[in-house]
Amino acid sequence: MTFSKNSYNLWLIVFLFISGVTIAQHKNTQKISYGNPSEVHMDSLYMHTKADSIIHSGIQNEAFPGAQILVVKNHTIIFNKAYGHHTYDSIQEVSIHDMYDLASVTKIIGPLPALMKLHSERKLELDSPFSTYWKPWKRRKDKKNLTLREILAHQAGLKPYIVFLNEVFRKDGEVKKRFMKDTSCRRFKNEAYEGLFVKNSFKNKMFRQINRSKVSNVKKYKYSGLSFLIYPELITQITKTAYTDYLQENFYSPLGTTTLGYRPKTRNFKNLIVPTEIDTIFRKGLTKNWVHDENAALLGGISGNAGLFGSSLDLAKIMQMYANYGIYDGKRYISESTLRAFTRIQYPENENRRGLGFDKPLIDNAQLSIQEAYPAPEVSPESFGHSGFTGTFVWADPKEDLIFIFLSNRVYPSRKNRNIYNLNIRPKLQQVFYKAIKNEE
Repeated sequence: MTFSKNSYNLWLIVFLFISGVTIAQHKNTQKISYGNPSEVHMDSLYMHTKADSIIHSGIQNEAFPGAQILVVKNHTIIFNKAYGHHTYDSIQEVSIHDMYDLASVTKIIGPLPALMKLHSERKLELDSPFSTYWKPWKRRKDKKNLTLREILAHQAGLKPYIVFLNEVFRKDGEVKKRFMKDTSCRRFKNEAYEGLFVKNSFKNKMFRQINRSKVSNVKKYKYSGLSFLIYPELITQITKTAYTDYLQENFYSPLGTTTLGYRPKTRNFKNLIVPTEIDTIFRKGLTKNWVHDENAALLGGISGNAGLFGSSLDLAKIMQMYANYGIYDGKRYISESTLRAFTRIQYPENENRRGLGFDKPLIDNAQLSIQEAYPAPEVSPESFGHSGFTGTFVWADPKEDLIFIFLSNRVYPSRKNRNIYNLNIRPKLQQVFYKAIKNEE
């Protein structure tokens, strides 16, 4: 068979196009690996000098005793560093392998991937009433028509938080024995902390209060973590699989995330776990190896709002999967259309920047100064992530193919410490790595 010159050129164009698509697809599905910043055109000296300066200032000003930073650019880990110590006594240095209490970062690493997968499988619809799936809300006039989209975007008017710890203590500060005991038995199996066991049925009491909580008539952005307390139960009901088993089987094990998990005290993690707060009210001591969030603790440490622990490397893997729109190392975990839907701003007309479960940059973030922006003004509008109360922060930017992970225990020794916010540390650090990108023609 012979080809004319025009036919040959046409076949060449088709071949190059197909090859280009294949290469692009491969780039977007590969797993992360270690490399040199110069390979991805980033200024190593600038990154280390600026990041070190910001972190050391944070430690000196007691924003946190120590921290981890991990940055991935073009699937390449170009910065992975630990700073400071677990506590201010400077005994135990932070390692890049240490695990942190992720606090609200749990929301997008725990229940959210499961909810997205179920949506991909058409087992959860975003615009159907949530009461279709969570039956108790069918009997609540103010909740029965709320959609999952409204709830995940924090647009439903739900109450922000309920302090369930108030139900456990009497006015004199003593624990109510009908809800908590210091030894485990048949009716008290949920371990909130070492030597503190919550009554099994207390979870139902929490759910009843959530179900009965008031809903605002004003539909505007108001952050609420209440629904995340019930998602593990919902996921278990839909999948007929225990929530933690479902996450392990469908995400954590195949992704190779060996440190992500709940209740680390009961697991055989080899990694050290960084402590959080010196608790003078509930746990009467340093909170370590147990979840800091009290609501998650009262659920036995397994919740959708908090409770996950993990290392920076394992967080980078799942955030890279998100940035790849559902694929990691050649395996698809969530449909691309679902991830694109969940990572979009849902209600910009209401000045609500949120995606579905994911946090997003402020609207017009690029026009703001570093003092006003959230997160760094350089992030793309397509980017997304979440922060955590204990001092954690994860962010993925698909447009720039950049993952930024920051872990700290800013609540040590007390949650009253707010210097991580006052010094604007996390946005400033994130900005360093965008400014380190060399704009080479």
